[in-house]
Amino acid sequence: MPKVKTNSGAKKRFTLTGTGKIKRHHAYHSHILTKKTKKQKRNLDHVDLVDRTNVRQVRELLNLR
Repeated sequence: MPKVKTNSGAKKRFTLTGTGKIKRHHAYHSHILTKKTKKQKRNLDHVDLVDRTNVRQVRELLNLR
């Protein structure tokens, strides 16, 4: 049986916490920042957890069955 490959895009975007939850970064914080308020940019800078509705999909991409 062949090896299962991890999705290379997903391994750059998600990391695991010590308890096994999946961390993600917010979108919309990489460019066109001049029109965004300081508050909006500050709130986008935080790390968040993947929503429980998407955890299964992300775990499949990362081969964490």
